[in-house]
Amino acid sequence: MFRTNPTIDFSGPVASWDYWGNDAGGSRYSPLTQITPANVWALKPVWTYHVGMVEGTPQFSSPTLEATPIVAENRLYICSGNGRIASINPETGKEIWAVQPRSDNFSTYLINCRGVTYARDVEVEKGRLCAGKIVAGTLDGRMLAFDSVTGRSCPAFGANGVVDLKRDLGKYERGDISISSPPVVIGTNIVTNNRIADNIRTDMPAGVIRAFDIHTGRPTWSWNALPPGMSDKGDAPKGEAFVRSTPNSWAPMSVDPALNLVYVPMGNAPPDHIAAHRKGLDYYSSAVVALDATTGKVRWHFNTVRKDVWDYDVPSQPVLFDLPTANGTVPALAQATKIGHIFILDRRTGRPLSPVEERRVPASRLPGEKLSPTQPFPANPAFILRDPDLSDSDMWGFTPYDKYRCKQAFRSHDYAGPFTPPSTRGWVQFPSFMGASNWGSVSIDRKRGILIANTNQVPAIMQLIPQADIARRTAAGEKIIPTKGAAYGLSMKPFLSPFGAPCNRPPWGRLTAIDLKAGKVLWNVPLGTTRDQAPFPLWFKIGVPNMGGTMLTASGLIFIGATTDQYFRAYDVRTGKVVWRARLPAGGQATPMTYRLTKNGRQYVVIAAGGHKFMGTGLGDSLIAYALPDGS
Repeated sequence: MFRTNPTIDFSGPVASWDYWGNDAGGSRYSPLTQITPANVWALKPVWTYHVGMVEGTPQFSSPTLEATPIVAENRLYICSGNGRIASINPETGKEIWAVQPRSDNFSTYLINCRGVTYARDVEVEKGRLCAGKIVAGTLDGRMLAFDSVTGRSCPAFGANGVVDLKRDLGKYERGDISISSPPVVIGTNIVTNNRIADNIRTDMPAGVIRAFDIHTGRPTWSWNALPPGMSDKGDAPKGEAFVRSTPNSWAPMSVDPALNLVYVPMGNAPPDHIAAHRKGLDYYSSAVVALDATTGKVRWHFNTVRKDVWDYDVPSQPVLFDLPTANGTVPALAQATKIGHIFILDRRTGRPLSPVEERRVPASRLPGEKLSPTQPFPANPAFILRDPDLSDSDMWGFTPYDKYRCKQAFRSHDYAGPFTPPSTRGWVQFPSFMGASNWGSVSIDRKRGILIANTNQVPAIMQLIPQADIARRTAAGEKIIPTKGAAYGLSMKPFLSPFGAPCNRPPWGRLTAIDLKAGKVLWNVPLGTTRDQAPFPLWFKIGVPNMGGTMLTASGLIFIGATTDQYFRAYDVRTGKVVWRARLPAGGQATPMTYRLTKNGRQYVVIAAGGHKFMGTGLGDSLIAYALPDGS
């Protein structure tokens, strides 16, 4: 059907995209209305910026472009996987400035930078050098500050614009410490977390969270995730500032300036899959923790998993929103998790606003391994975004042959639900280590009170390998993570058929809408097709693995890339129907954003298309902006 270009409505609001998640609470919701379900079909690419390919990465690493840009001072800022930072004209895509900091990316699993942070330094007069700062982390554990106008280093911040987080972490090895998520600003502090590499050794640096003065880069407070009764002063090794091997946080954080709180999604104490070596240091593992932004003291915490040995660390930014209740509006927080549970909490206290129940789970049969006898589950099934527990009948294949092989593999491993204890026999983990949710988190439509979640429904095969067997099995070609100092190493791989497809029945990726006030699922649809992963004509709309997040607009649109089929899509938030899609030049494993900067200007929708080696998508370096046709 022939359609003429739609008329652009210039009467709606203007809005920027100030933070990684658009607002300090990470809602990924924009009030913009120029692009609607009725005219989105006319969206076209209007500019493309090439961030630069990541070159010379180790064979075991994956170069990615997972960044979501921000817009500040009418400039767009983005970072590439290897840390190149660029300032771009947001309406033309022309580069204003770019810097390429040198970074030691040795032993880094993912070559990534998810975004940068803008900070207004009130101690510097407007118009002077570094009155506005662009702050970013590096994969070798440093935090850098650049002038937002020129890209010059900020000389007053740390050592000529550099704060090295490794300096007071005691013993470390190359690749132990990296920053992939943007820091957060609250008051005059900039707060950062950092990833500590998984399953390398039992003795690792502390996963400390730290705040620094925005102007000077001097430390203002630090918080190490120690259980009650322990302190860094009394228990740190001689000559070191922090107790070692504590849980770290690698995912994006959120802040609430009105409550003066920083919300931290926590990972695990090392190693990931054996609790006996942790010496009680997993008190805050897999928790969301609220820290006082002035002192760094814990105000509350909520464990999403107890004594986590499944790598179900909290991978997602806590999303802040206001929840209407019978007793009035409550400041709330939605925490998505790898296990597929969404916990709705009062962000003032950590108290669940949607009931949580403790359910009994299997015990470990490993010598000396004592796990929690119960785990927290949302009582409302609407907040469990994980398919039902697997069974023999769930094994699937394109042919009887691969279905049979998947059934054989399923029967030869342990499986007793999502908390199947790790074993030397091997176990099926569902969801996998990739999680149902990951760093893309969820989005919340503030106007309609709807939560949108994209999830993976893919299992993995895991196995603990006794240390005495690792050398022999590695020599035979197996990929085993040694985990030095632990009784076991680890083998981990997706549970795939001989044809490379997940062994469980599809959909393997879903997009779900939940009415937050009613606590009900509004719709649930498969996300993505098998295109780009299977030859024609085997292009099925069955839902595929995805990595990235969603973005919402007040006009009622959901934008998402993320899928392995290299499409960028828009959905109608009311129905879950696809109303637009466009091919990307590489995988869109990123979260899109949108902005409209002037009343007579267009609304732009922007996504990074850089691909992901471990997702099997094409690699690239494109940042692409879409808009409705000009002059229509």
